[in-house]
Amino acid sequence: MSRLVKKSPSLCTDLPLDNTDICNKLNLLRKLLTSCFGPTGRLKQVHNNIGGHVVTTSSSSVLLPAISSSQPFVNLIKTSILNHVSRFSDCGLFAAVLCLALIEQAKQSGIRGNVAIRLNKHLLGLCVSYLQEDDCGCKVKLDFCSSQNLVTLARSIISSKPACVLTQQETLHISKLAVQAFLLTVPCGSPGTVTLGKTVTVSVEGHSVLNSTVFPGLLLDITDVLCLNKAENLNANPLCTVLFSASLAGDLSELGDGIIEVHLGADTDSLILDQLLELGKQVVKDEVKLFVCQKVIHPVLQQYLRSQGIIVIERLGITLMEPLIQLTGAQPVATLHATLPAKAYGKVRDLTIRQFGSKTMLHLHAPGESAICTMVLCHRNETMLSELKVVCQKTEHVLRLTLREPSALLGGGCTETHLAAYVRHKSLNEVTETASVLGCTQTEYLRGMEGFCRSLESVATALEHNGESSLIDLIYAHHWTLPADAMTGCVEDSLGFCGCGLMESSPSKKWTYLNTKYSEFSPASLCRDTTVQPCVLDSFTAKLNALQVAVETANLALDVRYIIQDVN
Repeated sequence: MSRLVKKSPSLCTDLPLDNTDICNKLNLLRKLLTSCFGPTGRLKQVHNNIGGHVVTTSSSSVLLPAISSSQPFVNLIKTSILNHVSRFSDCGLFAAVLCLALIEQAKQSGIRGNVAIRLNKHLLGLCVSYLQEDDCGCKVKLDFCSSQNLVTLARSIISSKPACVLTQQETLHISKLAVQAFLLTVPCGSPGTVTLGKTVTVSVEGHSVLNSTVFPGLLLDITDVLCLNKAENLNANPLCTVLFSASLAGDLSELGDGIIEVHLGADTDSLILDQLLELGKQVVKDEVKLFVCQKVIHPVLQQYLRSQGIIVIERLGITLMEPLIQLTGAQPVATLHATLPAKAYGKVRDLTIRQFGSKTMLHLHAPGESAICTMVLCHRNETMLSELKVVCQKTEHVLRLTLREPSALLGGGCTETHLAAYVRHKSLNEVTETASVLGCTQTEYLRGMEGFCRSLESVATALEHNGESSLIDLIYAHHWTLPADAMTGCVEDSLGFCGCGLMESSPSKKWTYLNTKYSEFSPASLCRDTTVQPCVLDSFTAKLNALQVAVETANLALDVRYIIQDVN
C-alpha cells in the first residue's frame, strides 16, 4: 500500500553546540540537576500532561528516567549518566553537573573543540593519577575493623536525598541498618570463591522510621495465619523444605510446549489433579514441612498439604526465588511429572511469625551460616517510603564497592576544590612542555585548565541552595560554606567546619571565594588524627568512575559535528 503522507527528509543539525535551542535545553538541564544536588537540594515533582503516576524525587536514578526530551543531544548525555548510575548506584548528579559545566566552560572559552577535548583528557589523567596515589590528600582508607567510616559513608548517601524526609536521628538509624545489612550479606569463613548474599527489602507504610529493622534470614508474606497453627512438628530441627518454580495450578497451558494427546472420554482436569495429589503424597512421605511455589498452587493440593500439617506458600514471585534458594539450599523443581530427587529438598532451622503493621510475615532462619537478610523499612507515607527504599538499595551497592576498593573520598565539596587546586598547581608548573605535547598554545592550555578547574569548583558550589557562599582555604584547599547571614569581617567565626568535617576554622587560616582568581598553591595533605574522622564521605569507586564518565561524555558532546534525526 502506498504511503498516504509523503515521507519527510531527516532533520540535520550542523554544529549542535552553536544551536541556540540545544544550548538553552542543556542550560535548563544543568539548572534542573544542580538544584537537586546535595542534602539541601530541591525536590522535583514529575508527571505527564495526561495524568498518571507522580514522581517526587531528587535522585538521578529516578529523576532522569522520568524526564523525556525530543532532543537527541540531551538524550545522549542522559543515557551516559544513567549507564553510570546503573553500574555504580551513586554520584549520578555529580557526573551530570560536571559534564554540563565542562561543555559550558569549553564553549565560553572559545577554544577549538579538538583542543578542548585533548586538554580535558590530559587534565582527567592528572586527576585519576592523583586520586590513585596512596598519599592523595582527599582520600580516606576504610578500616573494616570498625564500622564508623562505613556508617559515615552510608549516612552521606542517605542524607543527600531530601525526599526521604528524615531527621538526623532517623538518618543515623537507617545508616546503621544499611551497614548491618551489608555486613550480614558478606559470608564469614567461606573458603574459595566468596559469593555475596542478598538483602531483601520489605516496605511497611504508616509507621515510624525508627521501627525499621534488619533480620538475618528471610521474611515471607503469608495470608493465612491459621494454617500455621495447624502445622505439625515445627519444632523439628531442621525443617525439610521444597521449592517449585513451575506452576501447580493444574492448567494445561502450564504443561509446556508441544502436542498433548488426550484419550477419548478422559477428564484432563481430574488427571492433572491426580498428578498433583501424587506429588503431595510424595512430599508428605518425605516429611516436608515447608512447601513453597513461585506461582499458583491448586486449591485442592493446598487443602491436602495443610491437612497433613505442611505450611504452604504460593505466589512467591521470581525476585524472592534466588534468596530462598541460597537460604535453604533447595533446588527449584520445574516440573510436576517426575519423582522428586532427595537433592531437591532444602532445610530451614526454624520458623517465626512476625507482625509489622497489617503485614504478617513468616521468618525463615537458615540452618547454618547464611548471607541472606531482610531489611524492614518503615515510613510515614508511600512517597517517602518509595524514595527510602531506592536509597537503601543504592547504599547497599555502594558499600559492596568498598570490598573491591576499601577507600572513600572526602565529601561536602572538599574533593572537588582540592582536585581543582591540585590541577592548577600541577598545570601551571608544566605549561610550556605540556602545551607543546598537546599541540596547543600556552594561552589555550591555560584557558582550558581554568575551565576544567572552574567546572570542578562549580560542583562544590552546587551544594549551596540557601544563599550561602562557597570558599576555599589556601592551605588544604577544602570547601567551606559561609552562611548568608554571616557578618562581614568575621569570616572565621562563621565558617565552623569544612564540608567534609575534618577541619575547623581558625584565625591562622586564609580563605578566598570560589570562582575568583587566587594564587596557585600545592594543597597540603592533612596529618590524620585518628580521633578526628570526616563527617561526610563519598564512594571512591563510584566518584572516580563518575569523574571519568563526566569528562568523556563532555568530550563526546564537544566532538559531535552533525545530528541527523528521523522526524517521521
